[in-house]
Amino acid sequence: MNSHKKEYLLLLDDHGIRPTANRILVAEALDRAGRPVSLLELEDALLTMDKSSISRCLSLFREHHLVHSLEDGSDAVRYELCHSRSHHENDDQHVHFYCEKCHRTFCLHDTPIPSVELPDDYVALSVNYMVKGICAACKNKK
Repeated sequence: MNSHKKEYLLLLDDHGIRPTANRILVAEALDRAGRPVSLLELEDALLTMDKSSISRCLSLFREHHLVHSLEDGSDAVRYELCHSRSHHENDDQHVHFYCEKCHRTFCLHDTPIPSVELPDDYVALSVNYMVKGICAACKNKK
């Protein structure tokens, strides 16, 4: 077994997910994408799997905090692999950038996340840090 497959097996195990061939394929496709991707983009990347199989994997991954799901305003939910090693919480929070020209969403891991103080009687369950604008590649196109 190659080292990448072992890495996905460990990641699934760390999140309390029993590894299957389909789950490993979906985790690998998400990791290879390197940015948040839609279900349609995953379908295009995983021609051997049908939409319902991919959706079931994504649903399970969300329940176990193995993927982030986010809405970037493009009318499609995007998914990205969470590199947290815990299935109890998401410690892989980062800023996302949605390009309004090419309609891609990027992870900005090195951008500081602003601190948000909530009133005492509020409990945050999830946070989505989304910035919208024009990405560097689109800005530099002539």
